[in-house]
Amino acid sequence: MAAATKSATKIRLQPLGERIVVQREESETTTAGGIVLPDSAKEKPARGTVVALGTGKLLDDGSRADFQLATGDRVLFSSYAGETVEVDDTEYLLMREDDVLAVIE
Repeated sequence: MAAATKSATKIRLQPLGERIVVQREESETTTAGGIVLPDSAKEKPARGTVVALGTGKLLDDGSRADFQLATGDRVLFSSYAGETVEVDDTEYLLMREDDVLAVIE
């Protein structure tokens, strides 16, 4: 079980249950044609890296289901998925494993 940490201040973000913590990738600053985009025109990418996993979904028999994802996986998710959380000037998304659409290999 991993947790998203920042070494300087030791803040931990440990998801519960079937939730995961994803760090969103940086958005592109220039277009393919070389146009520089201002911050207001940038779209937040729907890609990121899994940095922490919860304990797993609680099943009817009381056991926990294993995650299909692993820490370090690059994933593609819905634009409106998850809750944005900022820890030490780093933005993370806290979302359910079901919000992930695909793993990027």
